[in-house]
Amino acid sequence: MEWRPSGWGRRVTRSPQWWLRLDGEHVELNISGQQYRQRVDDDHRVQVITGLFWSRVELQTGNAAGQSVDGLPNRQASRLAAALQQMRFARTTRGRRALFDTILEQIQSWLSAADDLIDRGNAGRRWITHEQQQALLAERPALPLQPRELEQLFLDEDVHEDLQAHDHSVALDALRDWNLDWPAAWAEANEAMTRRELGLAKNFLDRVESRPLTEEQARAVICFDNRLQVVASAGSGKTSTMVAKAAYAIDRGFVAPERIVMLAFNKDAAKELEGRAQRSFERLGMGDTVVEARTFHALGLSIIAKATGRKPDIPEWAIDATLGFNKLAELVDDLKDRSTHFRTQWDMFRLVFGRDLPPLGTQMLADGYDRDGTPYIRTLQGERVKSLEECVIADWLFYNGVTYDYERRYEFDTATDTHRQYRPDFYYPDAELYHEHFALDADGQPPQHFANYADGVRWKREQHAARGTALVETTSFGLRSGEALHHLSERLGESRIELDPNPDRELPDGGAKPMPDADLIGMMRTFIAHAKSNCLSLEDMAERLRQMPEDQFKERYRRFLEIAGPVFQAWDDALADERSIDFEDMLNMAAGLLEQGHYESPYELVMADEFQDASRARARLCRALVNRPGRYLFAVGDDWQSINRFAGADVSVMTGFREWMGHGQVLKLEQTFRCPQELCDISGRFISRNPAQIAKAVRSAAPTMGPVLQAFQMNRREEVQDGVRQYLSKLHQQLLAGTAPQGRNGRVTVFVLGRYRADRGAVPSDWKTAFGSTMEVEFLTAHQSKGREADYVILPGMVNRGFPSLRSDDPVLSLAMPEGDTYPLSEERRLFYVALTRARRSVAMFTLQGKHSPFLDELVQDGVVEVTSVSGVAINEERCPVCKMGVFVDRNGPHGAFRSCSSYPLCHNRPKGGRRG
Repeated sequence: MEWRPSGWGRRVTRSPQWWLRLDGEHVELNISGQQYRQRVDDDHRVQVITGLFWSRVELQTGNAAGQSVDGLPNRQASRLAAALQQMRFARTTRGRRALFDTILEQIQSWLSAADDLIDRGNAGRRWITHEQQQALLAERPALPLQPRELEQLFLDEDVHEDLQAHDHSVALDALRDWNLDWPAAWAEANEAMTRRELGLAKNFLDRVESRPLTEEQARAVICFDNRLQVVASAGSGKTSTMVAKAAYAIDRGFVAPERIVMLAFNKDAAKELEGRAQRSFERLGMGDTVVEARTFHALGLSIIAKATGRKPDIPEWAIDATLGFNKLAELVDDLKDRSTHFRTQWDMFRLVFGRDLPPLGTQMLADGYDRDGTPYIRTLQGERVKSLEECVIADWLFYNGVTYDYERRYEFDTATDTHRQYRPDFYYPDAELYHEHFALDADGQPPQHFANYADGVRWKREQHAARGTALVETTSFGLRSGEALHHLSERLGESRIELDPNPDRELPDGGAKPMPDADLIGMMRTFIAHAKSNCLSLEDMAERLRQMPEDQFKERYRRFLEIAGPVFQAWDDALADERSIDFEDMLNMAAGLLEQGHYESPYELVMADEFQDASRARARLCRALVNRPGRYLFAVGDDWQSINRFAGADVSVMTGFREWMGHGQVLKLEQTFRCPQELCDISGRFISRNPAQIAKAVRSAAPTMGPVLQAFQMNRREEVQDGVRQYLSKLHQQLLAGTAPQGRNGRVTVFVLGRYRADRGAVPSDWKTAFGSTMEVEFLTAHQSKGREADYVILPGMVNRGFPSLRSDDPVLSLAMPEGDTYPLSEERRLFYVALTRARRSVAMFTLQGKHSPFLDELVQDGVVEVTSVSGVAINEERCPVCKMGVFVDRNGPHGAFRSCSSYPLCHNRPKGGRRG
């Protein structure tokens, strides 16, 4: 407890700022930051001297004068005097005995409640929940003595007549128990209860699903803490665990059926959960039991309707991803028609700012390589520039109708024995103006590993100064901040060159392809979903932009927000026109009604499926549904399979489950019934390279049937379908001969999984006629395959810039998302993991010569797969050291046969001595 002077009393008495605190047998006095500590062992150590309105406190310290402070209101002074008197009394033998009796009674009373909590858990075969533990810890009395002083009191011979007496032994036992780590003790009691329950409930746990639950599944069913997340491996039976949890809760009388809800992400998933639960109840003789399975959409609408008396309307285009994309495309087209400025800025972003810049000084992803191995980026006009920053400038100039020459010879001869002829980055003939773009940071310094770069900058400046030629400079920092293009615009204007931004300017043949409209529209839809899910306004995101590090490409983010604002508003206006809201609005509104107490959730047990695909709005709704005491959240998912960021999913709600929910148990289902162990090891090692993923050690109960992973190389894309046909034909022959086991229903299942729908062309059109007697072949995109499984999986598009897609993780989305997973291509890595783990037996990948997917290369480098021809012959090729993607191949030219990189014309590299003949 603290005592402080009143503000008025301190001013009247002219006392300094001070506070006083009693701590055990000591008093602490702080005067203007100077601290004094004194043991209170007699009446003269601390004195309270009462005045007319305020009291003075005097503390005897080491010096003769001691310390005196004033301004304490008399009412507080009387309480301080009483507390000091009690402390002095406690110093006497009689006082210490009374203190001991009081403390022992407090300790024993609390220990009795703590023991009773464990006893009730044992007797009721129930989990000691976090809520119960926290409630008891909150009631734990604050003792007036520190641990060392407490021990001294319990061992004080003046206080205790006989230290060997039974009563004193009991008191020491109580003190020992008081000092226990009680959360650890309750955790141990929960573990003991679980082990016992595994035996007592074995008959139930063996019958609740079509096959007995594994111990991992059973533990997840038995654990009834308030917040429980189950991290489930692919094929580990998470649906079985959810259904069993509901049945167990009802069977044990923990929760009534009508107080349980199972939440799914779409109607089909909800229907499957409901059907699985019903079959489980019938199996257990509980056929008349019904548990509600609902979509987030249906539940949110119901909450709003019951709380407000009005059910909101959500148009189909605000729910369905395809319809939403089409609606947004219409809105963007309308904005272009109504606003020339918007159209100009929209196309400016697509053509000029479609790609983000890498950190200053780091390696860029090249479009191609010159003969000497120098990487280049291709501009809209077709030039090969040496950096992505130069490409942004060149494309900005093109879009604004500025005539320029790239690396034209300087008008003066500068070649010497140490310098080649000078070629400035840009030249503007209409202004007789040169332009150098320097890789310099905010302090005018180049990256440390750019040897002699600063000398080159100096030399170039000297040439222009000495010869009187006009020079405009821009820097990497200026381009990223937006200052460079503004400065360039002003200098061009001073030279009477007017900018003419024209979205209809015809793109030259051979130039780079700009970001497609569809990609930018898709990015906008994802952006809106995340912004709404996180309750972020455009002003909030603009503030986020201002807080971003200056070395990022902030100009790109700013230009994105400039076009995102009207699109965002158009989306909301379209909703308003139909007097409706969208899915994210609905989730946030429902959660808000629960949080503010306008509606009370009827559910005691909320079970959320596929939690790895939850948006922050969905997670918020789950949290709000169980925000009253005695409620339980059971969330099941696999962060390794979080692949729906484009639809608003935020993997951080799963990887940060405890932070989101305030606390929680996290259990794992690491035994899979699908993939053989070797494929589990390969896919697990691949996904675990991302340190943000939750660690799991997946164990398989499935047998190995032949090679689990194969990679076949074709020469040209047109040959992939024939390669797939040959693979299916070989499998067909093995099934007919009995060297490969038949499938579960007589025929094996084969998924051909594409990164995009365009990969559908890899499926032979006559597969049913040729192989239908032994197999069922189905094409799906990798996204569509989530939750499905097949005996065999074929990945026909394992090529560079195909899978992984390089467009999926645009950094600009970070404006609408929390800081989270920053691992490169993290979403694509998870998508590839999903594709691999659809297979019960084997995965076959198809790639092209010199165009291997980096994911395939990673697996090859790990030594888990070898690239062969379809017939199985190993392919040994020399990888191009320049582009690191292509391989050296034999070619014929006008001067005879030669060897060069297969990535030509993107890469012009030839091996030394590469000419044949």
